[in-house]
Amino acid sequence: MEKQQEAPEQAERAQEPAPEEAGEQAAVRRSWLTRRVLIASVAGSVVLGGVLMLLPWERTATRAPGPAPGAKALTAVAAGLPAALPDLAVLIDERETRLREHPKDAQSWAVLGSAYVEQGRRTADPEYYPKAEKALRTSLKVGAKGNAEALGGLAALANARRDFRAARTWAEAARKLAPRRWTTYPTLIDAYTGLGDYKAAHGALERLMELRSGPAVMARAAAVYRDRGRREDAAAQLADAAAGAEAPAEQAAYLELAGQLAWERGDREDALRHFQEAVRIDPDQRAAQAGQGRALAALGRTTEALNAYRAALAKQPCPQYALELGELYESLGLGQAARVQYDLLRARVRSAAVGGADEELVLGRFEADHGDPRAAVVRLRAEWARQPGIAVADALGWALHRAGRHEEGLRFAVTATDRAKGGAVRSAPYMYHRGMIERALRRHGPARRHLEEALRINPYFSPTQVRSARAALAALGEPSPQELPVMDAKAE
Repeated sequence: MEKQQEAPEQAERAQEPAPEEAGEQAAVRRSWLTRRVLIASVAGSVVLGGVLMLLPWERTATRAPGPAPGAKALTAVAAGLPAALPDLAVLIDERETRLREHPKDAQSWAVLGSAYVEQGRRTADPEYYPKAEKALRTSLKVGAKGNAEALGGLAALANARRDFRAARTWAEAARKLAPRRWTTYPTLIDAYTGLGDYKAAHGALERLMELRSGPAVMARAAAVYRDRGRREDAAAQLADAAAGAEAPAEQAAYLELAGQLAWERGDREDALRHFQEAVRIDPDQRAAQAGQGRALAALGRTTEALNAYRAALAKQPCPQYALELGELYESLGLGQAARVQYDLLRARVRSAAVGGADEELVLGRFEADHGDPRAAVVRLRAEWARQPGIAVADALGWALHRAGRHEEGLRFAVTATDRAKGGAVRSAPYMYHRGMIERALRRHGPARRHLEEALRINPYFSPTQVRSARAALAALGEPSPQELPVMDAKAE
């Protein structure tokens, strides 16, 4: 019996695992349970996430609405910055409505006048300028004391009309009244530049940079640097300005200026990229559309170039665009189409004069090359007396040459291109004009040098004059032994 009782006990002990085996099995069992818990947890998380995605997201923080169109335009106009045309229209409507109820609101009159200036500038519609002047003078009348806003608006209006002497007068009055008002200084810079006073323009820029920083100041610095021949510095400032600008219209304006710089140095592709991006950001950026026409023509994409110019002129009938499109037609042998644009140019100049704007510079350039050079001389002499800037010096020198007065023309061409005389801008057209005048005077060495320099700066600067420059260089041939510099034997 004892043996029979031991047998089941031994069998039970035989079925029990050894202590080591029992530990391993327990560990395996715990690991398996743990995996099940983790899998269940992950699955639960996925399901929960799916549920959260399906639920309405009621707790999401709502984004604060942006400024209303009129408020955005007001911010831009008050700072003298480019404003979007639809926003400007809203602002003008708001201020006109308010002034019908509050005709003694001097600040609203100043805002309305400045908005008219910007609208006229962006649409090339000079009818806005008399309205702007009336609004700004009304602002001074109803609130003359301490009204720097109206004075600054009148300075901006005078710059838009190319009356730089009046702009300087108004801007200096605004500065005297409120010397720390930073928005006065950009108008001062424009006025001084238009009058050829580059030292004063640089001084105004330095003061502006002491008072303010940011994209608007960078853009003004770029303009001054460009006029002093510092193209790389100007390009860097514009790149930073475009990157930092918040409003699309402002950013597009800086991109357009960067495109101009790229074009002036002969970089067709880079210029086109900047112009295209400007138009993408602000479809009303017509200067960039005209810039596209310029760059596309240089790239041989003629049909696209013509379309770009036409689009720009349809919305901003600027005389300069008409001149460029006319010359493009002329280079293609389309004389009748060119004459249509030249007629448009004359009509727009007359319309500008009715609005108090001065387009004598572009008309003088046109007359010198496509009309009556003697009439161009008369116009440009008067322009030089009013505002002796570098652009006027170049145009007058060229008109004198075209009228057969080469010696006198050369004096103005030197002023436009000689750094010592203020002509620090690296301009292919200016160099071309000087070289052609020197060729007419049989100064072959300087003529060759300046024509070559024009083509180095920008080999595509004009669809008509580039051909003339190349033909003139071919006719001049290689330098004669008398033109070659004499080497100093000691230096050797």
